[in-house]
Amino acid sequence: MSGNLKSYDVEARLRELEITLPQAASPVANYVPAVITGNQLVVSGQLPLHEGVLLLKGKLGRDVTEEDGIACARACFLNILAQAKLALGGDLSRIKRVVRLGGFVAGTPEFENHARIINGASDLAVDLFGESGRHARAAVGVASLPLNAPVEVEALFEVSK
Repeated sequence: MSGNLKSYDVEARLRELEITLPQAASPVANYVPAVITGNQLVVSGQLPLHEGVLLLKGKLGRDVTEEDGIACARACFLNILAQAKLALGGDLSRIKRVVRLGGFVAGTPEFENHARIINGASDLAVDLFGESGRHARAAVGVASLPLNAPVEVEALFEVSK
């Protein structure tokens, strides 16, 4: 399926949007930030960190607005790309397709707009990769996330060798 998709120059698109990727964060527990197997790159869940500090803490529906939650999901995707770039030896052009995003939203029991929040990551994936950025996805509500983060996003990419 990905053979028919137009590939984008992601680095050029980042420059065009005046986006600078953050430095890839170190793991906060016993895992690796990314694994390449075959033609797949799996990036572990990333938090909305900026310069090592969470953009916001708390839960959607109580402490964090939906607009701020969307911005956090977007920041998670930028951190995913930073991990991908590191794993791919600095070459984001090796990404052929965004296959799947998994989004986790810490919210109050009444909070229902998980999908809207994770659109922050999904919309950026499409903005950067075009049709190759369209992906399968989960948007899941959870009771809490590491460091009291409101959002976490993980990714699966198809990559060239």
